[in-house]
Amino acid sequence: MRDYILFSGTANEELSQEIAKYLDMPLSKSNIKRFSDGEISVQIAESVRGKDVFIIQPTSAPANANLMELLIMTDALKRSSARSITAVVPYYGYARQDRKAAPRVPITAKLVANLMETAGITRMVTVDLHASQIQGFFDIPVDNLYGAILFMDYIKSKNFKNPIIASPDVGGVTRARYFAKKLGLDMVIVDKRREKANEAEVMNVIGEVEGKDVIFIDDMIDTAGTMTKGAKALKDLGANSVMACCTHPVLSGPAYDRIENGDLDELVISNTIPLAKKSKKIKMLSTAPMLGEVIRRVQNNESVNTLFALHS
Repeated sequence: MRDYILFSGTANEELSQEIAKYLDMPLSKSNIKRFSDGEISVQIAESVRGKDVFIIQPTSAPANANLMELLIMTDALKRSSARSITAVVPYYGYARQDRKAAPRVPITAKLVANLMETAGITRMVTVDLHASQIQGFFDIPVDNLYGAILFMDYIKSKNFKNPIIASPDVGGVTRARYFAKKLGLDMVIVDKRREKANEAEVMNVIGEVEGKDVIFIDDMIDTAGTMTKGAKALKDLGANSVMACCTHPVLSGPAYDRIENGDLDELVISNTIPLAKKSKKIKMLSTAPMLGEVIRRVQNNESVNTLFALHS
């Protein structure tokens, strides 16, 4: 096996430590500092010549700083003669603008892909891209891992009497259907629409939820507005309980207050993004074993897909 080493950015150092522990190897040393005007300074503190390097750095908030840190680290490693540079980006920021949905808007998911490749990244590993077609924005290999395997066992351990999978909007139907099929469950859809400008959203539920334990499935939860309103709509229709499983806990603005005071009974997330606060309603599952195993398989030229086939 060729030599490989791990580096961590500052975005989620706890996850990086967990991955290193899984792989039974230390994190390599780098000095990452900020100048007084906010510019990022990086110095790689050991030789990387001829080695395969993995950088663990989600591009979550502050997205601009964390993205620039990843690019600058990559540039430093490339100029230090690293053989290959794999970016392990558990959360890929700027992914929500993945197409031209209106006139005169950018496609930031493609822009960031260009920046990463130009900097010198030769492969990317990520979890639950907001849209799977973003893989096609890259001309390098991209491993888009399914966060689903994190939640499967946890959902089964809850031993719900009448579980049913729910999509919080029409756009998430494919993801929810995948879960429902894997777990052998039925599915409902919450259709959200605003009838008139400045009027409250109307939540239409497609499917029967009375007496059911509803499990929302989504790739990210940001302000938690859609999820908590959906939970209220489901309980108004007689749902017994409402749980949500979301891979990326962006949780910005009023999200924590909405979760604490809303109708959602439990929010299950992964640690792709570090939490700003703790909550009794939030359960975090670790992506470290999955990411660590994928790093090992990539390095050994083993199949990544079979890892998910084992959990199907």
